[in-house]
Amino acid sequence: MQVKRILYPTDFTEGSQVACPLVADLVRRYGAKLYVVHVLYDIAKATGWYVPHVSTDELYRELQEGAMKQLERCVIEDLRGYKDIQYEVLRGSPTEEILRYAKEQDIDLIVMGTHGRKGLDKVLFGSTAAKVVREAPCSVLVVRSKGG
Repeated sequence: MQVKRILYPTDFTEGSQVACPLVADLVRRYGAKLYVVHVLYDIAKATGWYVPHVSTDELYRELQEGAMKQLERCVIEDLRGYKDIQYEVLRGSPTEEILRYAKEQDIDLIVMGTHGRKGLDKVLFGSTAAKVVREAPCSVLVVRSKGG
């Protein structure tokens, strides 16, 4: 298996952060380009509610700026000095955006953390990681958090 492009989607939670050291190891081992992505959940799409554009546009602009700063910080320790990294903040459904991005960038491997949700929490929120595994156009490595 050739791995030239690795996608690391993160939601900045502990579940995502546990995958970071493994991502760093794989990126260095393969000499791969790393794509670090965060998806801002689009509330209007999820609920179907009408939200005035002025307020949501401003809100998402601020969220995007904050998320970009957090993205750059989330891998800084593990990937200090590594230059071939692209950061993206996307907007929409996390599962749909991760899958779309993986196809568009011709990703070879997706590495992501999971929360290990159980019971009602899993029924209500589902698992982005599980959906990505089922539908991804490439291999997916899921790293389970210690608490999950």
